[in-house]
Amino acid sequence: MFHIFNLIKLIIVLTLVFIGKLSFSQQKNQLKVLQINIWQEGTMVPNGFKAIADEIIDKKADVVLFSEVRNYNKTDFVQRILQELKSTNAVYDGISSEPSLDVAFISKFPIKDQQALYGDTSKMGGVLKSKIQVNGRNITFYAVHLDYTNYACYLPRGYDGVTWKKLDQPIVGVDAILEANRKGRREEDIKDIIQDANKENKDETIIIAGDFNEPSHLDWTSATKNLFDHRGTVVPWDCSVLLQASGFVDSFREKYPNPVKYPGFTYPSFNKDVGMEKLAWAPLADDRDRIDYVYYRTNIPFHVSEVNIVGPSETVKYGKKQNPDSQDKFLLPVDVWPTDHKALLVTFKF
Repeated sequence: MFHIFNLIKLIIVLTLVFIGKLSFSQQKNQLKVLQINIWQEGTMVPNGFKAIADEIIDKKADVVLFSEVRNYNKTDFVQRILQELKSTNAVYDGISSEPSLDVAFISKFPIKDQQALYGDTSKMGGVLKSKIQVNGRNITFYAVHLDYTNYACYLPRGYDGVTWKKLDQPIVGVDAILEANRKGRREEDIKDIIQDANKENKDETIIIAGDFNEPSHLDWTSATKNLFDHRGTVVPWDCSVLLQASGFVDSFREKYPNPVKYPGFTYPSFNKDVGMEKLAWAPLADDRDRIDYVYYRTNIPFHVSEVNIVGPSETVKYGKKQNPDSQDKFLLPVDVWPTDHKALLVTFKF
């Protein structure tokens, strides 16, 4: 009887160990990537900084790529957010980036290497390259925040993309729109990222994520030319065209290929704690666009399992709060939403 009892105990223990190992193995075979523009480190929203940490914890992100890091008053945003997360027993690794860079990266996995990567720009924004290893796989990340000036998608909506002022009439010529867009120098940064990524080992998985301040050619199509104040235009926006030609996949559009049913707007986002005057830059237009992305490229088994828009379900349209009017699905904020953008949470499995 004693031996049978011990045998049962042993079986139970081994079963629990096996289940624990299985759970840990499953966790290591997926990666949750959170991309978020934090709107001046959350300072534009009451309690915004704490809300950034709350969202990271609630969404169980494995890695986070930030845009609009400012390191205000000689503070170190990376170390501050690491401490805030640690206070709730959420342990992440992060390397402080140079003060002139306004992007950052943290990870539950040790960061093996990190370096700033600038293109031929005046450092409006930035690109940060970080490397981690997950379950023996090497993954390289580029945290991106591209130049916000010459925001050419405003032109067909009747607004200037530099001064943000109302135009006498909309500009709908595609050549004119692209010419204005290229003054923003976003495509130079993307070309530099692609060139750098092409130097990596062919078995390296590459993820590029951030606020591009530019729409996608997968969104401004013939199907949407008469929607969202596109005013009949079909625009091959440079950054998305360049990335697609280089083998990078837009994770959101891979999961939701229909831009009419699933526009995936990330900007502007409604925010209940912020006045509309700070959210609506083109108050007489429907200027909603998808300008935040998670792209990936890989030669080894690695696929998108799930893509979620994170943030309030409401947007801003014609200078007013717009309730949900698409089939997009949202992971709602815990409480305070720290930014005027939506975020993206992409789950990869391998």
